[in-house]
Amino acid sequence: MKLLAFDTSTDILSVAVQGGAMDAARLYQHTAAGGAQTSTHLIPEIQRLMALAQLRLKDLDAIVFGAGPGSFTGLRTACSVAQGLAFGADVPVLPVDTLLAVAEEARWQCADAQSFAVTALLDARMDELYMANFVFSSGRWTRCSSDRLIKPENLAWNGTDRLAGNVFEGYGARLPPLAAQSAALPTATALLRLAPALLASGAGVSAENALPTYIRDKVAQTTLERSASKALAGLAP
Repeated sequence: MKLLAFDTSTDILSVAVQGGAMDAARLYQHTAAGGAQTSTHLIPEIQRLMALAQLRLKDLDAIVFGAGPGSFTGLRTACSVAQGLAFGADVPVLPVDTLLAVAEEARWQCADAQSFAVTALLDARMDELYMANFVFSSGRWTRCSSDRLIKPENLAWNGTDRLAGNVFEGYGARLPPLAAQSAALPTATALLRLAPALLASGAGVSAENALPTYIRDKVAQTTLERSASKALAGLAP
């Protein structure tokens, strides 16, 4: 399949193109700092990779993006870019859950494991985590819980799932100490690996129906809440 994928849900910008005009198996990818730079770098990097692949937008089978949960601004950026490109090229859009992409990236890191249970975690800021549980078996992912928002110490671990995500540096001391861990992000290449099965299941949508996934509406803490979070982490308020 000819696919463009990108994720801007974290502090990392990840873009990839699959299915070049000259080599259908070749993958073109770019990873760099995101955050405040995402809005200025995303479209130029898409254009650069598409040119390397010698593909036009209308050649694509779909445009795939990390739909969330994640950074509020990052999700809005990714969704608006996906919509704009898809409208112009008249191609479908595939919104992919970023926690599922974290789970897939962790599986890939573990030598492409064929049987895999994972609790996917992303830093939600404000002393909270996004989490969801997934199991990979018989070549497909099964969701075992909905995406939700939790405090790190409230993570219910069943003793077997691998923990995967970008939360261990900031919250590791407050997570189950015996759990196997994989530092993993919702990369564009993970989105590409997930895309064929999701598209076959009918998850692709028209541009106007492509929406980000928000788990909470609040995107910033009050001064009092920030002070309380620092105190909890053992820092000076």
